Amino acid sequence: MESPKESSNLKQKAVKGVIWSAIESWGRQVVSFGVFFVLARLLGPETFGLVALASIFLAFVQIFLDQGLSTAIVQRKEIEPEHLDTAFWTNLGIGILLTILSIACAGFVSNLFREPQVTPIIQWLSLNFAIGSLNNVQQAILKRQMAFKPLAIRSLVAVIIGGAVGVVMAFLGYGVWSLVGQQLSNAIAQVITLWKVSDWRPGLRFSPKHFKELFSFGINIVGISLLNFVTRRSDDFLIGYFLGSVALGYYSVAYRLLLITTQLLTSVISNVSLPTFAKLQQEPERLRNALYKAIQITSLIAFPGFIGMTALSPELVPVIFGEKWLPSIPVMQILNLTGILYAYFYFNGSLIMALGKPSWKLGLDFVQATGNFIAFAITVRWGIVAVAAAYVIRCYLTAPLTVWVVWKLSRINIMTYLSQGVAPLTGSVIMLVAIFSTKHFLSPILNSLGILAVSILLGITAYVVTIFLIAPKLFRQVVTITR
Repeated sequence: MESPKESSNLKQKAVKGVIWSAIESWGRQVVSFGVFFVLARLLGPETFGLVALASIFLAFVQIFLDQGLSTAIVQRKEIEPEHLDTAFWTNLGIGILLTILSIACAGFVSNLFREPQVTPIIQWLSLNFAIGSLNNVQQAILKRQMAFKPLAIRSLVAVIIGGAVGVVMAFLGYGVWSLVGQQLSNAIAQVITLWKVSDWRPGLRFSPKHFKELFSFGINIVGISLLNFVTRRSDDFLIGYFLGSVALGYYSVAYRLLLITTQLLTSVISNVSLPTFAKLQQEPERLRNALYKAIQITSLIAFPGFIGMTALSPELVPVIFGEKWLPSIPVMQILNLTGILYAYFYFNGSLIMALGKPSWKLGLDFVQATGNFIAFAITVRWGIVAVAAAYVIRCYLTAPLTVWVVWKLSRINIMTYLSQGVAPLTGSVIMLVAIFSTKHFLSPILNSLGILAVSILLGITAYVVTIFLIAPKLFRQVVTITR
């Protein structure tokens, strides 16, 4: 049992972790969105589609890079130097091997999608495996120590350098190579920055015993990552294979905006949740309360964000990205309907891993991956909007199973768990009424930019006032956290 002092230190570390995680996530996403905005203006759907096709294969190979060793380092109660050295050299060796194999397989992947331009894209981006393997252990150490400041610095420096390279190359007319240059320079900057801010250096030793200890946990992470790939990438694969790179370009941009929104609204607390939950795994009551609080705070931010994006997509897309991206609007509107589930379920993986039950996460992901693949395979013939709808429907159909798994492992109070989002959902509904009323009355007299600005202002005002009136205690907590 932790002493009051240890408990206070953990709380302080968690709060500081959330702050630096917010700086990292929001700073990185603001820069990424700015770069994305410029590149979407300069480049077309086919360009994004070609890189999306390459990334399907690269994301699959990425699964086998870390072998789950980094997560095992974060989760273990005791870590010895041999664990760290063994994980580093394992990652580096696998990274080099995967780079070589990916370069060799690039032509086969291009033939599969009938897109010869994908071959050199895969070959150059394969270098990221060797580059990325150099910083996995340092990142795990800093997460374990809840030292999120160096991680924030690393991410911000990398995204700025990568974004600058991509934008300059796009202006110079390099087309698809702008996106390749952006990713490679980002990866290199991450490694250099992380090695500069981290004081850990690998020793020249490899221990089979310590490898087995990490891998016995990590093998489940590989399985989870494989199923997550099916969950997240089977739609890209089927769209790219049956509908082509242009359709995939429209879909990938809409999905990219969903990911950016998710990172902005939910990942701040999620980044801190695994190490925090891991330290509380012997104190179930505190662990449950930490989960409730994480969901409550995240719902307060995420619900209006996702629901607002659904309502404002018709104005948002043409104003920010241009008329050529209009086919992405219905996809974006549908995908953002998963926001409510994201806010609730984004921490479940961290909770399950912290409790040392990766096999449970593996089973849950298997059900979701299987459901996604079947749904996408059935609906892809009707286009990208149908695929997006299938994903949302699958998410809501399997939601009760996810809640049951969390209850089984942590014995949460279901009503307390579900009630965390009542106030944010009520405020979001009121916000939605304000937005649609604004659009209805002002559309005859204002352009899209004017409607967007007024809708955002009135929507935020309606939401904040509603939360203040129906959940004053929660409102005061947020104000305190902000201060």
